[in-house]
Amino acid sequence: MTNNKKLHSLIPLVDFKSVLGIDDRDDNLSRYCLTTATYTIEQYCFRRLLKKKHFERIEYNGNLFLPLREYPVSKVLAVYVLGNRELGVEVNLRFGGEILEQEFYKVVPDCGTNEDMPFSLSLSLALQRYRGFSAIKVVYWAGYAAGKVPADLAAACLELATWNMNRYRGRRIGMTGNVRGGGKDGEHFELSMPENVKVLLEPYRRKVI
Repeated sequence: MTNNKKLHSLIPLVDFKSVLGIDDRDDNLSRYCLTTATYTIEQYCFRRLLKKKHFERIEYNGNLFLPLREYPVSKVLAVYVLGNRELGVEVNLRFGGEILEQEFYKVVPDCGTNEDMPFSLSLSLALQRYRGFSAIKVVYWAGYAAGKVPADLAAACLELATWNMNRYRGRRIGMTGNVRGGGKDGEHFELSMPENVKVLLEPYRRKVI
């Protein structure tokens, strides 16, 4: 019987099994190889690629254009202004700040586009008149939803998961941990991968300076 537990994978389990001709008896191994491949790809690219809700705190230094860490952004759920306690500015402790109405910010580019580029929060000039806030907190959805993963990114996951499967079957698996799972957020997964996968991932790799 197929395990219906949510799978952290850039490609569906059924697609992986279909390509490799795998039946349900290998579901546990298939899920492990897909999860391993996806976490490894995310670590290699220095970003979360699957759709997820993020809570990000961005220091405010007067710049009204604030880059968001994860992308592409599908929806901004809320933006909060965080007060500067040293200046005695009141903050709403329940929400960790005062909510910023949508008229005071916009997302660049527009939410919902699958542009593979960093997104930013553009604040209104009106905020420059306010004193005493030290940071902005943003709650947003970012990453690719199931079924909307770019073809080359999905191909990289398929290639790497297949490679992991072949290594395991050949008793040459290079992953720490075991078939029953790795660590939280893939912290025990090895980052090794074949060169053709690295080529596919290059456009999605975060540029780290």
